[in-house]
Amino acid sequence: MTRPDKVLSIFERFFMAAAVVLLAFFVAATIYRHVSSRRALRAFDEAKASVARHDFQVPVESAEDQKVDFSLWSKMRVEGYRKSLLIKRSSPLAVLHFEKFNMRVPVFEGTDDLTLNRGVGWIRGTARPGEAGNVGIAGHRDGFFRALKDVATGDAIELATTGGTIIYTVDEVQIVNPENVDVLRQRAVPSLTLATCYPFYFIGDAPKRFIVHAALKKQIDPMEFHEGSASERANQFEKEEKGK
Repeated sequence: MTRPDKVLSIFERFFMAAAVVLLAFFVAATIYRHVSSRRALRAFDEAKASVARHDFQVPVESAEDQKVDFSLWSKMRVEGYRKSLLIKRSSPLAVLHFEKFNMRVPVFEGTDDLTLNRGVGWIRGTARPGEAGNVGIAGHRDGFFRALKDVATGDAIELATTGGTIIYTVDEVQIVNPENVDVLRQRAVPSLTLATCYPFYFIGDAPKRFIVHAALKKQIDPMEFHEGSASERANQFEKEEKGK
């Protein structure tokens, strides 16, 4: 074998070994991503279930099958999400469930990049999840909250805490300037406000904010259980209220 052939053979082996290492790292990161996200939701579900009395079992949605849909995410946001899972974080304050988008995402405290890469964040200064007032939650426009581009009035949103589940109904969508903090002020009824950057596919720092307002529809005590989807439960509660 000539010297050039030997050098070429060495390079081939080097790149082959590097490819194997990178592939192994990618597989490990993917597995860890799914395990970590399921673990956070499972921890919340277990905490919620522990609130119930032993003679009243609360059917809690299993987090075992929870998988993040990255189809609408940017590559940068997917990478940020994976990196965020390498850092230990506290259990979520709540879990946001948007049935229309098949989205169930943990709500953590704060809105720093690490928090928003892993889930969505409760905006400090607004009502805490589970409390009366206007609960503010922020998310990345190229991550979990990109699905909000297809939101419509009347959509049902569930916010589950260890103290129960609150069902909200979307009643207004706004596009505002970043300086407009009035969108987070308390409204006439207990509310949920979701905030993300806009436009959704803008390159660079987006100049606007996309705001989704939802009003409280019904609060479910941990001891209660109602079958069906979020929208079906919301309709059921509406009928119950009209029948009173």
